[in-house]
Formats: sequence, C-alpha cells, structure tokens
Amino acid sequence: MSASVLVRRTVRGATALRGGPMGRLTPYRLFGALFWLVMTLAYWRVPLCCDAGLHAAVVERLRADLLRPAHPMADLPGEGSPYYGPYAVAQGALARLTGLSGWGVLKLAGPVHLLVLLTGLGRFVRTLTPRPWAPVLALLFMTLLWGTARIPGSGHLDLLAMTTNLGHPSALAIGLTLWAWAWTATRARADAPVRFVGPSGLGGRAGYAGLGALYGLILLTDAVTAASALIGAVAIVASRQRGWRRPVVARWALAGVVCGAVAVAWPYYDVLDPVSWTVGDAGDLRLSEEMFAGSWLALLGLPALWVRARGSLRDPLVLMFLLECPLVAYGLLSGHFAYAAALWAVLLPPQCALAVELAAPRPWRRARKVLGGVAAAGVCAGFVTVHAGAVVPRSVDPVGFAQPVRRPAYDWAAAHIGPGEVVITDGYRAGQSLAGYGPNLVAPVRPDPALDERERERRAADVRAYLAPGSTRAGRAAVVRRYHVRWLLLTPRHPLPEEAVVVAWSRETGEVLARVGDGAPVPTR
Repeated sequence: MSASVLVRRTVRGATALRGGPMGRLTPYRLFGALFWLVMTLAYWRVPLCCDAGLHAAVVERLRADLLRPAHPMADLPGEGSPYYGPYAVAQGALARLTGLSGWGVLKLAGPVHLLVLLTGLGRFVRTLTPRPWAPVLALLFMTLLWGTARIPGSGHLDLLAMTTNLGHPSALAIGLTLWAWAWTATRARADAPVRFVGPSGLGGRAGYAGLGALYGLILLTDAVTAASALIGAVAIVASRQRGWRRPVVARWALAGVVCGAVAVAWPYYDVLDPVSWTVGDAGDLRLSEEMFAGSWLALLGLPALWVRARGSLRDPLVLMFLLECPLVAYGLLSGHFAYAAALWAVLLPPQCALAVELAAPRPWRRARKVLGGVAAAGVCAGFVTVHAGAVVPRSVDPVGFAQPVRRPAYDWAAAHIGPGEVVITDGYRAGQSLAGYGPNLVAPVRPDPALDERERERRAADVRAYLAPGSTRAGRAAVVRRYHVRWLLLTPRHPLPEEAVVVAWSRETGEVLARVGDGAPVPTR
C-alpha cells in the first residue's frame, strides 16, 4: 500500500461539514428555508433601532474614509476603535461601491447573517448526532426556549431579538462560531483514531491553519462572541480529542498561532488592548434578574444534559455548559456587562441536548415522553408570552401579542444635517440613532472603548451645561465653538436657546431640529 494513503476508521461527525447529498431535501433544509424566509420578512418589517445606529454609523464612517475612518459617533479620530474589524471594513467597501447608506447595508446584512447562523447550527448539531430531526428541534429550542420576559441587550438568539439584532456583527460572529465548532469537532474526531501518513500532511496542517484563521476572524468581528467561541473550542477538543501525540499537539498549536497572527496583524486596532474586550459594557446589576426572567425556560434542557453527563463528563455539550457559565457570571459580577451577552453560549448546550434527546426514534420511554411534553409546553409558553409578536403582525394579531421594539426614525432630521456635522441632543433615542445617518454627536450616549471615559463625561457635562435653564448665551457660544456644533436636536422638555433657528420638527416625537453657530439659516416661515 502506498505510504501516502490515509488510514482511518469512520467516526460519527466526520461528514458533518459536507452536509450530505446535494439534492436531498432533509427536514432541516425544508424548515430552515421556511424559517429564513419568515424571519427575513420579520426583520425587514421592523425599523432598525437601538444598537443598530452605532453599527450603521461605523459603516458610514468607513464609507467616508475606508483607510482612516473617524470615531463612529463623535467628531474625533477613530484610530484604535474595535468596531473597525475586517467585516465592518468589507461593509464599508460595499457601501462605497453601491452607494448604500449604513442603514441600507444593515438591512441587507440581516438575511446573510441568518443564513450563516442556520447553516452553522445544522453543521454543529450534525457533529452531535445523525438524527435528521435533531437540527430542526435545535432551531426550535434555540429561538423559543428562553424565558417569559424580554431580555435586554444584543447578541441573543431568541426569536424576538432576531427581529432587531440580525444585522449586527455579533449575529454573524455567532453563526461563524457554530461553523467553527462544527469544524473543530470534525477535526478532533478525525485525529483520534487516525495515523496521518500523507506526503505533506495537507489534510491536517492546511485545515488547522484555516480553522485558526476562522477563529481569528471571529475575534476581530466581535470580541465577546470570540471569548465564547474559544471556550467552546476548548470544550470540544477536550471532549473529542484522543491520543495527544506530538503531531496532534503541533496541529492544534498551529491553529492557535494562526488565530493569534490573524488577530494581531489587523491594522485598524490593537486586539491585545484591554479596551477592545469591553465593547458594550453598559448596564447595571438589575441585568441579572432580567436575564433569568428572559432565559429560565432553557433550563428545561438540563435533564437531557444530565443524561449526557451520566454517560460521560467529557461530553462536548456538558463541558461547554460548565465552561461557558463562568464567562456570563464574570460579566455580571465584574461590571463588564458585555460578557453577559454570552448567555446564548450557556443556553445552547441544554437546548441542543434536549433536541438530540427528543429526536430519538420511537417508541419512547416514559421519561422521554414526559420530557417531550414539558418541552412542548415550554415552547408554547415562550412563544405566547414573548415571541409571537416577532412573526405575527399587529394588523392580524387576534390577541395583542407583545411586538418588537419600534423606535422613531431620524431621517427627517438627517435630511438637513451634512455628513460629519456636530449635533447636541438631549434625547437618548436620538443619541443612539442619529450618528447612523452620518452626523456626529458632541457626547456619545454610552461608554465607548475608543473614547476615554473621562473625555466622554467631560463632553456630557458640557452638553448638560449648554442645556441648563440658567446657561448664558456666552457660555453656550463657548460650547458651540469648542465642539464646532452646528445643530440642536431637542425634545420638548428643553426649550430652544434664543439664538437657535428652527429648521424642522417631528410630529411623532415633538423633537425640534434647530441650527446654531455660524451660518445659521434664515427661517422660511
């Protein structure tokens, strides 16, 4: 036999990345396609809001200058901002080529991210079991077995959150993580019983280098998701890998080196800077209570996870659950609330364990029947109490389900404001959204790792001083000159200064757009 022949035995999960025959219509392909279509329409019908304004602003700054983008929300240099990863740069390049706005790019990104997420979930579940209905149930539980209350923040995979979060980079990072985990599981299983005797080890080294590059891309796309991705990878390798011979260690080391090299080589910001890992640190201790109310239904998967743990504590889902929990606990206890967004990685193991258990062929034992009934009740409870409004429009809603968050758009104001011009606003919603149209804010409404917090607080104090009832015209003029302010966007609770000239107002919110500073226009009426 030739020395270049690869000798191995067939292992479960070895074909997980091939996906089976191309022409075969599996249950997951059918229901996954229907889910993609329904959620794409649901995502497109809900106006983008909240954190989407920040991500749209990132695209706008890159569209204006792809090599040296400004700060996403303030009139400052953007050097070192962790928002400018390779995926954001690709979005900026797309916006420059097509003329799309930042909001338009985010609208198109949602279906793409969902496709990556669905295919990644299917591949990952296939490494756990060959049962054809397991990925379908995993999708059902991943999106509905959360809780009976809305959960705040982004980076979650529940059905309601998808209507607003699909366009965020974190959604793509989670989808890529599922692909990376599937690839990691396949590599670890393939290594265990195999003697690689190929001429150059291409089947090993090139694949591991590609896997490392994928983890590096995830790290540059969303650092918090990358933390969950790397923890999950450790759990999978610890569970699946056998025979830690020198060549095996060398291949995993190669993956780690390539991951680090890809991340460190990125020129837009330093991934080793601690501030790069604090994106999204906004919240308070009430978040722990809100998270439990918004995720407790996933605990219904713990019995299935316990069954797997009794079989082996080295089960990948068991290890993943045990290793991911400390990350969320760290986020809640340390004040780095961004890591609480890793909750999806804690809930996914029990959700997938439950899916694998209930995908078993019949006849079922009594315990499995009870578990199936409880899971069905949990799915119905989650759908009716929280998620139904994601796919049931209000116009055809016979009950009055809770609907996705709908925030007012600010295109009426952005139509008058030039790109890069500076605005003072007293509205939190305007502060979240306005920069996504191209303008800059004097003070971003939330902490930003690319902007020293002391500088942000100083700017916020100047805004408060400008809007204070006792402010003088000279004091306001000093703030205008200091930050090159040209516009005010104020809610009804703050009267306009005497020197401001009204340009537009919103019937929906009552907010007023006024011009200040040099070159204030003469009112037309």
